[in-house]
Amino acid sequence: MSIKIDKNLCVGCTKCKNVCPGNLITMDEDNKAIIKYPKDCWGCASCIKECKALAIKYYLGADMGGKGSLLYVKEDKDIMSWIIEKSHGEKKIIEVNKKNSNEY
Repeated sequence: MSIKIDKNLCVGCTKCKNVCPGNLITMDEDNKAIIKYPKDCWGCASCIKECKALAIKYYLGADMGGKGSLLYVKEDKDIMSWIIEKSHGEKKIIEVNKKNSNEY
């Protein structure tokens, strides 16, 4: 599993680069985020949570969403929406209240 970075959506804020535990994300000559070796991605999702521009999406395996499915995160105040977008366009949204996310 790996990430996909849409350079057209990237705003060059470097948040993804700064949070990547493997130092895999760099900035190109246009100050846009890139990942040179996507297969080395650890799949931690840190960059996805940091990207407010929705420029980073995570490829899901066939067991999680089906071939070609992507995962991305959208935040609105205290709600973090994890969005699974299937290859045919169907979306599944899992909403998490950040204030309650660590309660068991």
